[in-house]
Amino acid sequence: METFEDYQESTFRDRPTTFSKEGKRLWLFPKMPKGKLYNIRRGIAWSLLAFFYVAPFLKFRSEPLIFLNFLERKFVLFGNTFYPQDFHLLVLAVITLVVFIVLFTVIYGRIFCGWVCPQTIFLEFLYRPIEYLIDGNSEKQQELAQHDMDAIKALKRILKHGIYLVISFFTILTFVAYVTGVDKLGEILDGWPLQNFGILVGILAFTGVHYFVFAWFREQVCTMVCPYGRLQGVMLDVNTILVAYDYKRGEPRGKGERGIKGDCINCYSCVAVCPTGIDIRNGTQLECINCTACIDACNSVMKRVKKPSGLIRFASEKSISEGEKVRFNARVIAYSAVLVGMLVLITYLFTVRGDVETTIIRSQGTMFQEYGQDSYSNLYNLQMVNKTNSKVNVELKLLTPEGEIIIMGDSLQAAKDEVAQRNLLIVLKKTDVKSSNNHLEIGVYEAGKLIDKISSTFVGPNSLDKQP
Repeated sequence: METFEDYQESTFRDRPTTFSKEGKRLWLFPKMPKGKLYNIRRGIAWSLLAFFYVAPFLKFRSEPLIFLNFLERKFVLFGNTFYPQDFHLLVLAVITLVVFIVLFTVIYGRIFCGWVCPQTIFLEFLYRPIEYLIDGNSEKQQELAQHDMDAIKALKRILKHGIYLVISFFTILTFVAYVTGVDKLGEILDGWPLQNFGILVGILAFTGVHYFVFAWFREQVCTMVCPYGRLQGVMLDVNTILVAYDYKRGEPRGKGERGIKGDCINCYSCVAVCPTGIDIRNGTQLECINCTACIDACNSVMKRVKKPSGLIRFASEKSISEGEKVRFNARVIAYSAVLVGMLVLITYLFTVRGDVETTIIRSQGTMFQEYGQDSYSNLYNLQMVNKTNSKVNVELKLLTPEGEIIIMGDSLQAAKDEVAQRNLLIVLKKTDVKSSNNHLEIGVYEAGKLIDKISSTFVGPNSLDKQP
């Protein structure tokens, strides 16, 4: 039976690191990383985890900090409420995110995967530390895996996987809180399991999926499921900055006098800490997520053997082959400028988004009507969306041409999150109706302040188009 250690001896691979020749799973037991970069990653990861679990319970401007109600098509991001009318902004944000990830990967490699990807955050900074705590370090984990089942092993397995299930359950409840809100989640949980049994089954099913991913499937998500990992090969080039081994300085490997042997002493420390089981010295590979664990491990060894750090570092293939430091060339600067510009644009569009959105459309199938002796009227449908957290009252005024707006029903007002709908008449003097299709400009006022302008059309007699 081939072991993972046997597999590491080969520099050429025709299969993922987690597959044996027979196609069976090879379990990885990476050592816990230590070092400056790992400490930074841990701080970022813990901050993101804390935000994820706390955000649904926080409120800003009387709204949840983040609320993603797909059923009612209402989304709240940091106190700003978005409705289907803002769909174009959400689409633009998604496009910006996709382009950002692509350009960022072209320049800086897969830093997203190793530093902020949820898969990495949950696995490396939540589930795996629990494994270290219960099963011990890498060597002890391997011994335990090969040991026959006894009372101690059974107790450790029950304890570890029990904690995994609890974490998975509360993680799924947190996801539900983002969609339903904390108050609604409390109503759902009330009376469990006798009430809302169907919802309970759904939550338990997703809990099982989450548990399966982080307790068993693990690093295989990055190589077998995630499309981003598959696409990285077509997005990287010789100028991409990524975690790389300086083969010109490190080869030939092995302990010996400097000048005869390279700086790499072939200690395999970089391989031992890799969460995906690769040997970074064999070049950029599909499994590499740029987590920098190998950088910390190698720097620690270089310090002990009194050699310069940076044998494994952030570098481009071109900088290593030419023996130069990484430089921000014109392409990197240009791409970075595009990224900053896109973020500024999307931030500006979200900032200038109106709190009240009014739409006025002429009623389909209707024509002009005589209104008194000297005027024509058109019937319109009005829809007003209140995106604020308080009641709003607005007033409509006809800016061009002069005329009268008559709102049918109550005054034009909308409560928090309400979509108000009204019918209205626009009345123009016959002398101001110049053709069968006349341009209108309507002002929307709140507390006497113009907050929006709406363009529409006014239908008149066809005979006006034939006048000389």
